[in-house]
Amino acid sequence: EKAAALLHSVARNHALIDGNKRTAWLAMRVFLRFNGVSASTVPPHVSVAGPFVEDVAQDTIDVPVIAKRLEDWFPVS
Repeated sequence: EKAAALLHSVARNHALIDGNKRTAWLAMRVFLRFNGVSASTVPPHVSVAGPFVEDVAQDTIDVPVIAKRLEDWFPVS
């Protein structure tokens, strides 16, 4: 759930002029890597991840739903 909150916060709060969604996705991936997700875990294709992060940025899904999706995509080893 912490990774989901990180993704949500960075994507929603517009800390940068441009690239907030990309930065949010990368920060979440680094956080997951530091917390046990294997580096060999293949992330979802951009055609899936892109709309997901867009929904996160538009606040159409909340943190528990984000967390569930991340658990499905990135199992902890």
